[in-house]
Amino acid sequence: MKKTNLYVDIHVLQTVPPSCVNRDDTGSPKTAPYGGVTRARVSSQAWKRSMRVMFRDLLAEDQVGMRTKHIPELLAEEILTLDPEQGKKANKLAQDTLKKAGVGISKKNENETDALFFISKRQLKTLAEMAVNGVDDKTALQNALRENPSVDIALFGRMVASDPSLNFDAAAQVAHAISTHAVRNEYDYFTAVDDCSPADNAGAGHLGTVEFNSSTLYRYATVNVGELSGMLSTQEVSAAVRAFAEAFICSMPTGKQNTFANRTLPDLVYLTVRRDTPVNLCGAFEKPIPAGTSGYVAPSEAALARYAAQVYATFADKPEHAWLVGAADGWQDLAEAMPLNRMLDSLAETVTAALPGEEE
Repeated sequence: MKKTNLYVDIHVLQTVPPSCVNRDDTGSPKTAPYGGVTRARVSSQAWKRSMRVMFRDLLAEDQVGMRTKHIPELLAEEILTLDPEQGKKANKLAQDTLKKAGVGISKKNENETDALFFISKRQLKTLAEMAVNGVDDKTALQNALRENPSVDIALFGRMVASDPSLNFDAAAQVAHAISTHAVRNEYDYFTAVDDCSPADNAGAGHLGTVEFNSSTLYRYATVNVGELSGMLSTQEVSAAVRAFAEAFICSMPTGKQNTFANRTLPDLVYLTVRRDTPVNLCGAFEKPIPAGTSGYVAPSEAALARYAAQVYATFADKPEHAWLVGAADGWQDLAEAMPLNRMLDSLAETVTAALPGEEE
């Protein structure tokens, strides 16, 4: 174990009422088998998308990237800002610059890339400056796309099929959220009335069904602070980790929210800082929490505390730092309880203290 290793693990228990947070290709709420039963599931991709949207409120504008096919258009706009005389030539210059950098351009529409491309605003501006100055060296252009990643590119990574050398390895991992118990999807049969139908028409103007479930979810994410510090400036790292933690804890995917208003906050947050290895504690729920009149939250909290203590006594060291948000019995020896904002501040201070400059 290296002293420079530093991992931030975030464990969340969160109850979601009747909802369809994340749908599959048939419109059904996503599920997964675990522990011999069917669980509710929300994909990591869905939650990461909601986190990236929340980053816009938590981070400076130039720290948040864009994942889009409209890179040629955006680059052309930056070129025109620097050199308005380019006029209509800006589009062609933008396309040529991207091609030379190894970014694939769509054959059907040259104003789009052939796949979604994740780019930071600083990378876009640097590329525009190089285009205006006539730089056409592939290595130099690619270096512009490798340097100055946005916070979300550094955290979530970037894959470029047309040129893997432009890839970024993600410094963070987000697990699929699963329910701590078995679920069974239900159907909401609904009708809609036509406001302009004749008074003697007793039929519905529309009818249909929406599939849904409800659950207490276990959610987990981890950040490799050492890897993150290799991509961002020292000043950005602690702010990035704090924003990641806050967005993971407080965001919610938007699937069917207008229908179900399922915008809940966590019941419990357990956040740790470790030196040895990230530890996902989903094994606490391999045996599903049984149904009962006392609900799922309290027994899920107790099961998570027992399992964490068991793991620390057998396979992994106790965390160097551990905080808890949410009142729960059985956690006194595992974490310090405090409000969310204070926990996030403590996390940022801990990460800052561990960044380069610490004693070897």
